[in-house]
Amino acid sequence: MNALQIAATGMSAQQMKVDVVSNNLANMSTTGYNARRADFADLMYEQVQRPGAISSQTGTMLPTGVQLGMGVRPTSVSVILKQGSLSETRGDLDFAVDGTGYLEVELPSGGTAYTRDGALKRSVDGLVVTSDGYQVNPGITIPSDANRIAVNGNGEVYAYFDGQIEPTLLGQFTLTTFTNEKGLEATGSNLFLETSASGPPITGTPGVDGFGNLRQGYLEESTVDAVAEITELIKAQRGYELNAKVITAADEMMATTTQVK
Repeated sequence: MNALQIAATGMSAQQMKVDVVSNNLANMSTTGYNARRADFADLMYEQVQRPGAISSQTGTMLPTGVQLGMGVRPTSVSVILKQGSLSETRGDLDFAVDGTGYLEVELPSGGTAYTRDGALKRSVDGLVVTSDGYQVNPGITIPSDANRIAVNGNGEVYAYFDGQIEPTLLGQFTLTTFTNEKGLEATGSNLFLETSASGPPITGTPGVDGFGNLRQGYLEESTVDAVAEITELIKAQRGYELNAKVITAADEMMATTTQVK
């Protein structure tokens, strides 16, 4: 009887689905977070009688055969790429990417990461950094005597000073995209790393050649739909319970078999 093992794979799959849903719900308020989805596929099949097998001396052919499935397996936990709503904050260093693209971040190790979390800060030296203190490339330093800064949709950063009518251009942010964004490796802290599955980074100017625009004073909200996630949670819970009932039923059947005299 394979029912025990089959139901066990079903319970494991539903448990993984609950883990994904719980992570989505936990990140309902995470800036720039995209919801994840667990995908599954059926396992191998035991070919008791193959379709098309000859079933008689006259050459009669089985139209369907007997194929017994062995359960389910996870295939991926993929990111649902979707533009989040823009929430107004009016912060000078709050930026939302309205469209395609990631901000490039320099890690302490010298490597490069990518993020859509535009809640940026100013370091003690005036350098524009992430909330964790990582430099946003290209490095832009805001002078300490600047009254305010302004960033247009193309990522150009201007600073205003006392006694100066025209603003001073400090630099320009760039955006990066990938051929397969779902292939990026999530490392936490809203950061992603390039992988062989994502393809090499493609860097460009915001608002040009399909790249999104930068919106100063806004942050991108999480794309998690609480109602949809609760629905998926209930479905996963019911699936887990049903697979548990199969294990109970199979155990009772096996117990009955051992008691036969």
